[in-house]
This record gives sequence, C-alpha cells and structure tokens, in this order.
Amino acid sequence: MIRKLLLVCGILSTLLYICMNIFIPLQWDGYSPASQAISELSAIGAPTRSTWVPLGIVYTLLMAAFGCAVWMSAGVNRRLRVAGALLVFSGLFGLFWPPMHLRGDPSTITDTLHILWSIVTLSIMVVVMGLGASVLGKRFLIYTVATLAVWLACGTLTFMDASRLADNRPTPRLGIWERINIGAYMIWIVVFATMLLALPSTAIARVPRRSLNEARSS
Repeated sequence: MIRKLLLVCGILSTLLYICMNIFIPLQWDGYSPASQAISELSAIGAPTRSTWVPLGIVYTLLMAAFGCAVWMSAGVNRRLRVAGALLVFSGLFGLFWPPMHLRGDPSTITDTLHILWSIVTLSIMVVVMGLGASVLGKRFLIYTVATLAVWLACGTLTFMDASRLADNRPTPRLGIWERINIGAYMIWIVVFATMLLALPSTAIARVPRRSLNEARSS
C-alpha cells in the first residue's frame, strides 16, 4: 500500500506541474508562455517567484517520494534501483535550484549555477528513462525511444533559443519548445508510474532479468 501511494506521487507531481504552468503565469501581466522560459517564473525579481517557489518545493518532494516508490518496486533489479535512487537525488537536488535573473538584468553566479543544475537534471532524466525502458518490456521501450526523440528535438530547439535569452534577444518560441520537452518527460513519468502500479509487488524481485509483461504472466 505504501509503495502504491508513493507511486501515485509521480502522477501527482505531473498534475501539479501542469497546474503551475497554467495558473501561475496568469499572475504576471505580459508573461508569454510561448516565448518565455518556465524558469523565468521563478527568476529573481519575477512577480510570480513567491508563488512558484513553494509549489516547486512540493513538486520536487513528490518526485523524491516517487523515486522511493521506484526503489521499493525494484526488488533485486539493479536498473530500477538506480532509477529510483536517481529520482530521489533529482528531487532533493531540485530543492536547492539557484534562480536566474530576469532578462536584461546583469548575470551573476546564480545564473551560471542555474544552467549547471539544468544540465544535471536533464542528464538524470535521460538516464532514468533509459533504465526504466530497459526493464518494462518492448512496448514501453518503443514508447520511450519515441519520447526521447521528441525530447531531443525540442531540447535542441530550446537550447538554441536559450542563448538568445542570455543576450536579451527575442525568443518567440522558447516557451513552446521547453514546455513540449518537459511535458514529454512528465507524461513518460505518468506512464512509468502507471505500469509500476500494475506490477505485483514481488514480481521484479522474483524475476529481475525479465520484462514486466513476462512478470505479469508468471
């Protein structure tokens, strides 16, 4: 029961983040979800920072709790254990995410650290997706590869626009690419959590080298 409750935290984290991206921008007159980055909502001096940060903490804690559930679901499966540990680390790591400055403001060490935190977090996302896909069957593997393709394409476009953001130049589609990128990962988390919820609590522990579909039939 505890494992299942913690797995639900993965689904709740996605729902929370979607709500944050829908309603918090409404507090900032002139903010454009299409052309502005999500990180700008928590930037130093942003009118939405006081709302985003507390909810962001809840989001990261939900992800850490989900990581614990993945670990609990793993049994002796090393790949899922590593995936769970990385999700826990990523959640706790996110609690200390340095904020960026608003466009046009002088950059400081926090802007550099913000980029570093982003690189570490994105790297963990890729590894977690790869580990999960390697355990839970062929269909999930195909879905993960498709998700990674979308993620890579939109991530590249986001990176290209991010350089313009640093120079305070127009970024007409930055928000679109970034939201597709993050959205693809979060939908993957929901699917991942749903598949683990359907998995008997001892299935992977008993058959650590087989797929989810094989574990279900055993």
